[in-house]
Amino acid sequence: MRVGSNPARQKQSPYTPAEVTMVLLTYIPDLSGYFQQRLDILKVVLQSIVRHTRVPHDLLVFDNASCPEAQAYLREAYASGQIDYLVLSQRNVGKIGALQLAFAMAPGKYIAYSDDDILFYPGWLQAHLQVLKTFPQVGMVSGVPVRNAGFHAHATIDAWLKNAPPGVDICRERVIPDDWEVDWAVSTGRDPQKHLADTKNVQDVLLSKDGVLAIGHANHFQFVAPKDVLLRAMPSGWTGKLMGHMIELDEAIDAQGYVRLSTVERYTRHIGNVLSPALLAELQQMGLHPDAPLPLRITRRHWLTRIPGMRRIIKAVYDRLFYILHPVR
Repeated sequence: MRVGSNPARQKQSPYTPAEVTMVLLTYIPDLSGYFQQRLDILKVVLQSIVRHTRVPHDLLVFDNASCPEAQAYLREAYASGQIDYLVLSQRNVGKIGALQLAFAMAPGKYIAYSDDDILFYPGWLQAHLQVLKTFPQVGMVSGVPVRNAGFHAHATIDAWLKNAPPGVDICRERVIPDDWEVDWAVSTGRDPQKHLADTKNVQDVLLSKDGVLAIGHANHFQFVAPKDVLLRAMPSGWTGKLMGHMIELDEAIDAQGYVRLSTVERYTRHIGNVLSPALLAELQQMGLHPDAPLPLRITRRHWLTRIPGMRRIIKAVYDRLFYILHPVR
């Protein structure tokens, strides 16, 4: 039996995907041990994305079988319009498996990927896109240079050092501040002094074009990349690996002849699994806190639906009008 006709028939969706799809991968299986503070970290990460991203984008969150508390938070953020696409997996499909699924789903021309423990600073996406669109053959741009990210997948940048593309100036010099390297070492469980000693003689690759600067390597915990480049760099089959395969992703991009770059300024920061007192103080200065509500996000919904309670009223009026127009006999 059918009453009336589907109101979507002969209509076209007003939705147009943004140029950038941000993909956030979450995995918080419980709230103890290693993961004790990870939900609080996810909260400040999502707050920093909403507060500090002014470039139009769609936010896609892929949850890799997190605990009920984390999924409840994500559902709340989705219901309030902070998340555009929310994928909840009943099982952990592995990091690279989740990226295979999420990257294929992303509707944008560019994918802005991030782990769930990355802090975003104001202007981050503008800066990434400026580097990506200024330099030729860019396959990945990350928001903080990490010196040991240049130890692999550097064949294309090595070729540029020998014969730079037209308009690109490239040299080696020490650019990345040691403070950033210390922060990276601490957040990844490394001995910061040993890390500095291991990299004390490393020169950074500095590129310049049309007044835009970049560092000649990228990290894979956070980046912006063309979707078509990423899809070609994905494994051809299902690996089943819970972790890993990210260096292989870097190498696959490099093998295509694309360079991996970072912004010269620090626009993102790896947090790890602990909110230190120093980091909490920095978050407070930016108005970010685990207990703070999500800031309002600029959306493309009709202005009427942004009035509190208006969606419920419109829906009730619609239901009433439908049965007036199509009475059940």
